[in-house]
Amino acid sequence: MKKNLANIITLSRVGFVFVVIGLLYCTNCPHSYKIALFLTAILMWFDGLDGYVARKFNISTKLGALLDIMGDRIVENVFWIAFCALGWINVCIPIIVLTRGIITDSLRTLAFEQGFTAFGKTTMMQGKIAKFIVASNFCRFTYAVCKAVAFFFLIAGHMPQAYAHQDLILKIGEICAYISVAFCVLRGLPVIIESKRFF
Repeated sequence: MKKNLANIITLSRVGFVFVVIGLLYCTNCPHSYKIALFLTAILMWFDGLDGYVARKFNISTKLGALLDIMGDRIVENVFWIAFCALGWINVCIPIIVLTRGIITDSLRTLAFEQGFTAFGKTTMMQGKIAKFIVASNFCRFTYAVCKAVAFFFLIAGHMPQAYAHQDLILKIGEICAYISVAFCVLRGLPVIIESKRFF
């Protein structure tokens, strides 16, 4: 059980995100947005927890690394697509994020076939700047926080029940959404540049 704990945490995030989106469309329930916010906070916390658990119990595996990336992709893409469908964000956001994800994940698959991973000791990133932008804890944490704030604040800003400073909360969510997209593109460029050696 312990050796699969990190993977269970990762996969539970995928389940949570679909529940959250379902709650956002559940307009008859007066507490659906509050529950969605609570679950969003949990699944964003789980984003860092799975890696911590894997390192703490020394159970990091290539499968775990792949599941982590897969979980990240599903969570962020489901949020962006749902927010676009709800009319909360511009369609350019999911298009850019999806395109970047497909490109980088395809290139990472090529690197994986040759024994390299996205992060960790066997990362495909070789240059210092590339490692910092793509694989450093600072950049990964900052990107995760930007997405978490964007997701949380966009939901909070669109709560059906009006409250004080709701417009400010929404504006912060929108700004963080655009910062997240910029970060997404920035962190994808080194993967594209450094992958040329695998061809």
